[in-house]
Amino acid sequence: MTANVQAYRAAILHSLADPAVVGVEQSYEYFEDGVLVIENGQVARVGHAAELLPSLKGIELTEYRDALITPGFIDTHIHYPQTGMIASYGEQLLDWLNTYTFPTERQFADKAHAADVASIFLKELLRNGTTTALVFGSVHKQSVDAFFEAAEALNLRMIAGKVLMDRNAPDYLTDTPESGYAESKELIERWHGKGRLHYAVTPRFAPTSTPEQLTLAGQLFQEYPDLYMHTHLSENRQEIEWVKQLFPERGGYLDVYDHFKLIGARSVFAHGVHLCDAECQRLAETGSAVAFCPTSNLFLGSGLFDLNKLERHGVRVGLGTDVGAGTSFSQLQSLNEAYKVMQLQGKKLDPFKSLYLATLGGANALYLDDKLGNFESGKDADFVVLDYNATPLISYRMQQATSLAEKLFALTMLGDDRAIKETFAAGQSVHRRD
Repeated sequence: MTANVQAYRAAILHSLADPAVVGVEQSYEYFEDGVLVIENGQVARVGHAAELLPSLKGIELTEYRDALITPGFIDTHIHYPQTGMIASYGEQLLDWLNTYTFPTERQFADKAHAADVASIFLKELLRNGTTTALVFGSVHKQSVDAFFEAAEALNLRMIAGKVLMDRNAPDYLTDTPESGYAESKELIERWHGKGRLHYAVTPRFAPTSTPEQLTLAGQLFQEYPDLYMHTHLSENRQEIEWVKQLFPERGGYLDVYDHFKLIGARSVFAHGVHLCDAECQRLAETGSAVAFCPTSNLFLGSGLFDLNKLERHGVRVGLGTDVGAGTSFSQLQSLNEAYKVMQLQGKKLDPFKSLYLATLGGANALYLDDKLGNFESGKDADFVVLDYNATPLISYRMQQATSLAEKLFALTMLGDDRAIKETFAAGQSVHRRD
């Protein structure tokens, strides 16, 4: 097969490891004038332009001025059916679900509606530089079919699943333990491992599933290799008290999932705002991950995520927007809010840790760091081009910056979808800003 090779020239930055583990200076690689070489949809080489350009004769070279190339952003928790209700006013978690979420998700019984929203949702992700996401569907299996069909058409690496919910929700949104298991299994057989797609067993959260449904969800999670499990954990104090009432025999919220065999490698728990040390330790020893969703946690008044505590225990952490409780599809905006969450606790979020959370850290949380997250040779060529002149204010701020860290921090404070000049998935341009 003839190699399909392209090269891209700009400033290039990618994470090599977690700054919390190796220190900031050893955590990244930066080429002020760099070249990224892509071959057949994968990273072939990355390096200084002066070193690589002589070897690129006959290869198409695209140059970006005043721009920074980074790996594509990775969103470890988001709800695509909630796209149309983003920025809904004035509730905390449980009331918000009943007031806005459940009526919105009812519409996904119609596959044509689901397909329309899936298209809008993916366009928004790509406009914001997100190339991989762990995605909630609705309780309707056709919502997951619609999502995967749209993602497959764009050759995106995406993870999604049908919501399992057989109690404490409107009748029009509930399944049964048996139907949830059967429909999930059908979707797994159809989509898991097809192209760049993966399936996640998806109980909404413990209060909306009976023990019978959680038992079958755990059984399903164990039946297939490399499946994901995606749910919510310890987001809101009222929610935590509700779990105690529903499962009085269990030792806590996380213990519910542990009892039903829903914890382990590729288990991703969204939020984790109110976790004790013992729960953090259990997450770490089982290889489970937590999605840090700062815009959502602030918007719904859920609390402040303690990133340092999870780091101390060695828990895998990714970054999530949690649309529609989150207020933006932009991971730059998520990092803006994450910085503030840390400041409110008297802690700091280094710009290079932010880069790690949005890229390689997310890949690590999803056990995809052998395929995504940085520019190591052989990884998928999912990357974004960030524009240093995206807005007049960003352009002016960049002129004042005296270091890479300062530029990176300014992008996370001032950037949004306008900062994304172009987005690539598997080496192909999937979004170009007008």
